[in-house]
Parts: sequence; structure tokens; C-alpha cells
Amino acid sequence: MSSPSFSSASILVGVGVVGAALASGLAFKRRGNRKSSADADVATDFDSAGQSVTISLPLWAVHAMPEYQSRTYRTDEEMMSLAVHLSDRNVAENTGGPFGAAIFERHFSEDGSSHCTLISVGMNRVVPLGNSTLHGETVAIQLAQRKVGSFSLCLDYPDSCTKCEGGGEGSGQSAQKKRQFELFTSCEPCAMCLGATLWSGVSRIVCGATKSDAQAIGFDEGPVFEQSYEHLEKAGIKVTRGVLKDEAAKGENTLVSSCTFFTCSAPANYFVIQTILSFLIND
Repeated sequence: MSSPSFSSASILVGVGVVGAALASGLAFKRRGNRKSSADADVATDFDSAGQSVTISLPLWAVHAMPEYQSRTYRTDEEMMSLAVHLSDRNVAENTGGPFGAAIFERHFSEDGSSHCTLISVGMNRVVPLGNSTLHGETVAIQLAQRKVGSFSLCLDYPDSCTKCEGGGEGSGQSAQKKRQFELFTSCEPCAMCLGATLWSGVSRIVCGATKSDAQAIGFDEGPVFEQSYEHLEKAGIKVTRGVLKDEAAKGENTLVSSCTFFTCSAPANYFVIQTILSFLIND
């Protein structure tokens, strides 16, 4: 999902709390290296020449995946509930920002009914892994593609995944696919994640909280317009917005309410504290 945007006021106030954050970080370090417990995989795995990178889920998510995957999902609300849970847990575990995503495969029965199974999950991993591209949606997309063994989830037409019928504009990804994958995200995507969605091969995207909800706590969504969603629809990707909106927005606000020892822009605080802690942890 999003990257923080900072006003001059929030930056100044953020700088003002560096001392408090540093003190908290030193105490944190004295308690031991966090990588060895709650988030053992926080460091991006670069080789000595900086030519490779590993994308990893936090350990709590790895451990929870069998339970998540054991469920049968039948409604949008059930699937969005998982995305919101991932967002909330990510903040609670201090393993990234307040954004979660999940990709499901839809299975159809002869009677016309359908259900979904979980393929992958993702959450914002930007600060812990030092990678600005690791938003919830992009993590979920990359892990799903890895699982199915293809660069596109539009498996029947991997070389033309935005025009599966081979027709003109709007012919659609989902029309003839034998397998359909759907992306659920706790908040409407930023510009980068909308672009990733377009090329991912998913047949549908479902969003919870709104762009305005993310911006209200200081995150910058970039150039996202109604025409952006119209373009997805024309490419055959169905768009559903506002599912569990209030629950998803409440989860994002957890980042704000958790800042109890000072009062300023939550994303600025998050950035300052996480940056300091990353230096302390890696020292």
C-alpha cells in the first residue's frame, strides 16, 4: 500500500521526538535483538554484491498461514476480514505498516455457486525490509505468482493477460479463464499497486478503506483517479470498493492511537522510530 508523506510540521515534530524514540530504541536493544524472535526475517537478504533480494513474510504470518489456508471463504466480507486482520496484526507485531492484502482463487460448482481458497497474503514490509516497493498488494501478488509458477495469474493467456479473448479494449481477463484469482486489499491501492494489479493477471480487486482514509493519517497514495479504476475495468479486472470500509479504516487508525507518548503525524512518527530502530537492531 502506501508510503508516508510528511508535512514540514510533522517533520519538525518528528525530529522533536527523536530523543524519546532513541531512548526507547536503546531500551529495546538492551532487551535483545528483535530479529531473533518476533521478526527474525526483517533483514532483506542481499548478497555481498547487492545483486539479489529476498521478499519474506514476518514469522507470525508464516506460522498463521496453515490456519488461514484451512478455511473456506464464501463471501467478500470473509475475505476482506482476513486482509484487515493482516493489517492490524502487522502493526501490533511491529512488522510493517497498516496495510494487508490477500489473493484468493475462486472455484465454481456445477450449480453455479462458488467458494474461494487462499493463495497468498501480503502486508506492508517497506520499513522492516528496506524496500519501498513492498506494499501489501505487491507482496501478495509476487508470492501468488511464485506459488502458481507464472509471471501472470492470467494462466490461460500469460502473453496477453489484459486481453484474454484476443479482442479489443475491454475484452477482459476473466472471460475465459479456467482459474480465477482475486485480490483483496484492506485499503484502496496507491498508484504503484494499481499498476501492479493491472499486470498481475488477477480477475478482480476488492478494496476496504478508501484513499481518503489513508491520506487522513498522512499516507500519500500518488496519482490515483477514478479513471485509474475505469482503466482496470476496461482491462477486464472487476473492481469492488468499500467492503468492510469502517473496520478497515479503524485498523489504519490503530497506527495513530498507538502513538501514546507524543502527538504528531503518525506516519512521521512511524518512519522516525522504525528508522532509528533499524539502525540500532543492525548495529
